[in-house]
Amino acid sequence: MRRGIYVGRFQPFHNGHLYVIKEVLEKVDELIIVIGSAQYSHELDNPFTAGERIAMVRSALEEAKIPSSRYWIIPIQDAPSHMVWVAQVEGFTPPFDIVFSNEPLTRRLFTEKGYKVEGIPLYKRGVYSATDIRRLMVNGGEWEEALPPSVCKVIEEIEGVKRLKDLSKSDKTDP
Repeated sequence: MRRGIYVGRFQPFHNGHLYVIKEVLEKVDELIIVIGSAQYSHELDNPFTAGERIAMVRSALEEAKIPSSRYWIIPIQDAPSHMVWVAQVEGFTPPFDIVFSNEPLTRRLFTEKGYKVEGIPLYKRGVYSATDIRRLMVNGGEWEEALPPSVCKVIEEIEGVKRLKDLSKSDKTDP
């Protein structure tokens, strides 16, 4: 059995992420989806908790009819230093054969540990950017079409847009 790993913060999980997962599942039997930076939440760049992000990913994959036997969703906190991060990932996940990432540091760290690393296809990067989606949420723009409907529902249930707007107010400093 061939098992791969895909690391992301998924703040929030959008259609570009879903596209990558579908593409990667054509190459592996199982995929470990790592919710990175799991310790962060309630920040403008990291508004959602690890649990909320797990709910987003799971609901999107269920909606896309991807069998749960094909994936694992595992939250992992950042390591205190880059040199131990891969060991931390290995300690929290089932064994894997291949890493899917375009992020330069992630690619370097796994390559140095002897893993095969393959790039991921970017899908409409100008449309599917979590940073831009969060900005649209704060500014009242059209963000829903960039996310699977089930993820929009999770965000609505947790009042994610309100949270982001509140965080954007507290992030501003007085002149």
